[in-house]
Amino acid sequence: MSIVGTRAARAAAGGAGLALAVLSAATFSTSGTFASALNGAGWSPGAAVLVRVSVAALILTVPAVIQLRGRWALLRRNARAVAAYGLLAVAAPQVCFFNAVARIPVGVALLLEYLGVVLVVGWLWLRYGQRPRRLTVGGGAVAIAGLAMVLDLAGPGRINAVGVVWALLGAFGLASFFLLSAGGEREPLPPIVMAWAGMCFATACLAAVGGTGLLPITAGAGSVRLLGHQVSWIVPVLGLSLLAAVISYVAGIGAARRLGAKLVSFVSLSEMLFAILFAWLLLGQLPSAIQFLGGAFILGGVAMVRLDELRPSRAPAGPARPPAQQPELASSQAGGR
Repeated sequence: MSIVGTRAARAAAGGAGLALAVLSAATFSTSGTFASALNGAGWSPGAAVLVRVSVAALILTVPAVIQLRGRWALLRRNARAVAAYGLLAVAAPQVCFFNAVARIPVGVALLLEYLGVVLVVGWLWLRYGQRPRRLTVGGGAVAIAGLAMVLDLAGPGRINAVGVVWALLGAFGLASFFLLSAGGEREPLPPIVMAWAGMCFATACLAAVGGTGLLPITAGAGSVRLLGHQVSWIVPVLGLSLLAAVISYVAGIGAARRLGAKLVSFVSLSEMLFAILFAWLLLGQLPSAIQFLGGAFILGGVAMVRLDELRPSRAPAGPARPPAQQPELASSQAGGR
């Protein structure tokens, strides 16, 4: 293939990756609306997480089995990656986030959780020698500052040490999501299969923890209030599972494999922008001036990291895509990755 053809192919892959990353962030941001509707009807956070993951796994079963026909050995060879993804990238971040927001303000929990973006950069530096250049460091600082403005952390709130620890553990889970999504295996599973297998494993883990009583599981079959209307509990469950799990996780894996864990983790910060946008359009919650400014900072930081990615790299070559759920409709409506 000619140099021009190679560049065109890379540009196309990069464009598709960015589109998938934005789609993943947008769909992840809807989880707060659906989860808060269930919580308001008496569902425990653990029940919302369990139903989100288990129903998503059920939805993905048929397409995953179709993709695996004749290639079940591939699933066995990736068993460790699947177990790590299900435990660290799916189950752990959600459990940690819910435990954090039970003790500290949601905005603080989200900011601490999104330090996972910094952990991704640090891991790629330590593990693969990909030392961040000034443009990436500057973009990271600008994006994190923008996230703090979007979350509007100036309001009063208590800080609990245990809650901070849970949020920081959630940051490790979020970093795991990006790193494990990017793959790196010699024969990686297709994104749909990876998401399905990981969610099946996460469902088993969550059910086991719930059975011990460490993760309270309480649910109801009555109607719930969603966007000002009384609807069946099935509606938010389907939204939480299809939009905020199936589409978001599959798109996130596809994006990470095209762009790498670092860039995708920074693009994921746009999740909060979609949360603010949806809160504005659906709930009439007009963003403040500082939130608009924070949004500009996030986009500017992502652009800086993207420009740095396009520059020739002087770092030692690692794997083609080193191994790489939130946050929600407004900081008052958190559901977690």
